[in-house]
Amino acid sequence: MTSTTVHPSAPHNGSAQSSAPKGNDGTATPRETFRRFASAVSAASGSPSTFIGATLFLVLWAVSYPFFRSFPNPFDTWQLVINTVTTIVTFLMVFLIQNTQNRDAKAIHLKLDELIRSHHGARNRLVELENCTDEELEQLKREFERIHHRAQNKRADQQIARVEVEQQSRASDA
Repeated sequence: MTSTTVHPSAPHNGSAQSSAPKGNDGTATPRETFRRFASAVSAASGSPSTFIGATLFLVLWAVSYPFFRSFPNPFDTWQLVINTVTTIVTFLMVFLIQNTQNRDAKAIHLKLDELIRSHHGARNRLVELENCTDEELEQLKREFERIHHRAQNKRADQQIARVEVEQQSRASDA
């Protein structure tokens, strides 16, 4: 996990800059190196050029069957190539994408925690909601449903009152 520091020479406007953790020799730690690699691969894997490259690979594989005719079992070998490549890529991508998702989720939680802490009147018990049990989350969900239901009823009552006032106003104008 990277640390976030605000540089003293920079004007303090609430923005923070990320500094990568360094080892004793000043180089990036293995964790930071993996984070950068995973982020780069995740970003690249979602790009249009990667999609085009994967599509091109599939087209090349599809037309490559004649090159496999010299093998003892050409069709099985031809299919084994695509199955092996896609399995390996999928296996590795799961871990890289999960790493990126974990980091994004952590960052979002921290941002939401900061918003909750900074908002006067907010309930601070919502700050670490991700650590609650399923029962606690369900109880909180029911509480918010009750609040929502009360707010809907209040809006309905206000709307009825507004219609009644309009009707009275029209009756008095007539």
